[in-house]
Amino acid sequence: MTAPNEPESRQTTPGDTPVVQEEGFMTHLVELRDRLIRSVLAILAVFLALVYWAPQIYSIFADPLISVLPAGSSMIATDVTAPFFVPIKITMLVAFVIALPYVLYQAWAFIAPGLYLHEKRLALPIVLSSFLLFLVGMAFAYFFVFPAVFGFVSSYTPEGVQMATDIDKYLSFALSLFLVFGLSFETPVVQMVLVRMGIVSLQKMRDFWPYFVVLSFVVAAIVTPPDVISQLMLAIPLCLLYQFGLFLARWTTPEQKPSSEGTPET
Repeated sequence: MTAPNEPESRQTTPGDTPVVQEEGFMTHLVELRDRLIRSVLAILAVFLALVYWAPQIYSIFADPLISVLPAGSSMIATDVTAPFFVPIKITMLVAFVIALPYVLYQAWAFIAPGLYLHEKRLALPIVLSSFLLFLVGMAFAYFFVFPAVFGFVSSYTPEGVQMATDIDKYLSFALSLFLVFGLSFETPVVQMVLVRMGIVSLQKMRDFWPYFVVLSFVVAAIVTPPDVISQLMLAIPLCLLYQFGLFLARWTTPEQKPSSEGTPET
């Protein structure tokens, strides 16, 4: 005969598990929302602090092209709203780059509790090095690639043709090159991760070196403007970065000691 208080003794049942999982999922969603809001507010705060100097920021951004224009020439705006929105877009990009360390910190604080200790030791250097290498790639494009490309193009301008670039088209061109060179400079990080995770061995990556040289020139010919200078200025750093990635992969990957033990004696 069933006791009257039997239902009270079954307080924890398998049916309660989905409720607990749902509460944990909602907690993570709330935390993710809060960290996204903090990141967006940080970007907006930097943007509002810089928006007053948006025209000056654009002048610095466009200086590699303006400096090679003939005397008396200038950039043009074919869209009515371009003189306002293009500097604002550039300022927003600068604000995002400045606030990116804080955004990365928020992302790290969200995922770090779910990582093991060895994963934390690997993930934090990867995030920091990726950020720094992307900035180095953008700086390389601005200080070296832009002057070389624009100087080369302006020197081939035919007689009777005035070189006057639209500011919106210049923005698209510059952002595409920033993205190309920023991602290209991530090559050592990708190599280190692949070797560290055991997806590709270090020896296979060394054997791939001759093919990577050919691949670098093919990629440079596709993603850069149709001039030899910009192609070389992407392909050559890619080859050097690949060698640097091999060094990092060898340095960060622990050497596996050969097993000297034979079959256990019985």
